[in-house]
Amino acid sequence: MGLLQWRWPWAMLAAVVALAVVLVAVRAVCARRERRERERSGHADGVATVWSLDDDLGGEAASRLMRRWRLWSRVGAGLLGLALAVAIVLAGRPATVDANAERGESRDIVLCLDVSGSALPYDREVIASYLSLVDRFQGERIGLSIFNSTSRTVFPLTDDYDLVKSQLSEANDLLKGVQTQDDINNMSDQDYQKVSDWLAGTQNRKQSTSLIGDGLVSCAAMLPGFSATGDASAAQAAGRSASIVLATDNVVSGSPTYTLAEALDLTHEVGITVDGLFSGPQQSESDQATQEMKTLIESHGGVFLTQRNGDSVNALVREIESRRAAEADQPERSSLVDAPGWFSLALAVLFLCYLTVVWRLKR
Repeated sequence: MGLLQWRWPWAMLAAVVALAVVLVAVRAVCARRERRERERSGHADGVATVWSLDDDLGGEAASRLMRRWRLWSRVGAGLLGLALAVAIVLAGRPATVDANAERGESRDIVLCLDVSGSALPYDREVIASYLSLVDRFQGERIGLSIFNSTSRTVFPLTDDYDLVKSQLSEANDLLKGVQTQDDINNMSDQDYQKVSDWLAGTQNRKQSTSLIGDGLVSCAAMLPGFSATGDASAAQAAGRSASIVLATDNVVSGSPTYTLAEALDLTHEVGITVDGLFSGPQQSESDQATQEMKTLIESHGGVFLTQRNGDSVNALVREIESRRAAEADQPERSSLVDAPGWFSLALAVLFLCYLTVVWRLKR
């Protein structure tokens, strides 16, 4: 918080002028009334008989009460004057400069996970990483879509982080049992059914798995303004930066409607950034499919990361997030925010004290 400033200083000046006019008018009315009283009493020379209340209340007790009454009257007048002064200050809208580094408030993130058999064991790490990152989000909207031969939206874009954490936690717990073949073999029928239910809707095309391009287009369709025709105007009108984290091993089996290259062309045309995270065994990182994915992602302005250097999936996800968060950061912006707090409190206290004094005078 900075030094106090006034957003409406002219309001204070207008209030002071209005108060001065009222005081002058009251004084003029009082003077005219006194003059008329003198004329009515027949003392044209201005000399009149003056009756003093002190003369009538000459006793000790009455004099003491009169002095007390005058004291409380002066205190009440003083409190009312101070309250009026504070009210005039409030009329000027006191404010302070609030400087905040605003980040992430206009960013949409879609987690796009390949849940085919070869990539599924690595998806839990991606989900767990974003689950640990959610508490750092401030206004970002996040969504989750999973795909194999077809796609399913687990939850749409939302900034309801309680919902996000609940859904990610559920997925994280379910996928603990599918990280190795031994885990799968040791699963109970109940746990296996839960995983099957979670994956329901992702394998609706026969003889096809891991259709990467189709899955990416389905994930992009969750973002505002996306158009399969590549029309960028609607996306620009949305006014939010959009990114997709595509976690896959890029092993395609079947005939997709969109190839990965075609899907990336569509997302690039509407301003959606796609980052790639290789979700597969380290021994496959040098395969042609992996290198093709890396080339396509990077040629469309995305970040492609693997575990080649021994980094965990968690570390890779955090690196993607740190890069995107840095790009989404806005320069520090300062704004005037109203700061009536102490003045409002002072006005309330002064007026309460004034009412107390008035009550005391009536007694």
